[in-house]
Amino acid sequence: MKVLVTGGVRSGKSRHAESLVGSHVGTAPVTYVAPGPAPEDDDPDWAARVAAHRERRPASWTTLETRDLAGALAGADRPLLVDCLGTWVTGLLDEEQAWERTSDDVVALVEARLAAVVAALRDCAHDVVLVTNEVGLGVVPAHRSGRLFRDLLGLANQRVAEACDEVHLVVAGRVLRL
Repeated sequence: MKVLVTGGVRSGKSRHAESLVGSHVGTAPVTYVAPGPAPEDDDPDWAARVAAHRERRPASWTTLETRDLAGALAGADRPLLVDCLGTWVTGLLDEEQAWERTSDDVVALVEARLAAVVAALRDCAHDVVLVTNEVGLGVVPAHRSGRLFRDLLGLANQRVAEACDEVHLVVAGRVLRL
């Protein structure tokens, strides 16, 4: 089963995703793929958020911190929980120093990485739950980087959703299966 879990910030997406993986595999090992940036010393809020996620994970889960989502999916030997595509897109743009490139160049970069991720997701023999943010429901961001991120994450969400069996929207802790 492949499931994409989407929703707003602090909506309960990660807890729901964790419950899905837990319900599918019981106490079996799970690989938690963290494709986002590592906590930085100058950002205590991000460090606290990462720590809270780590504390919730069962001891039988392994954490893999990587932006190589296609490689993580292709090399999976157990169910995976990917949390989250939003931090993956941010990390990819940071890693490639792509924030100031033309929109066409950045879309081509993300599309190429997404094609590999989607192919690996489709081929993965294990259950996969992916978490993402739904960023297109609010106001149009005032800055180019915000608009670029919104558009790229929307693209990523669509491509990944096409490869999933289900999409779950989480709002205020409530889940709507789409």
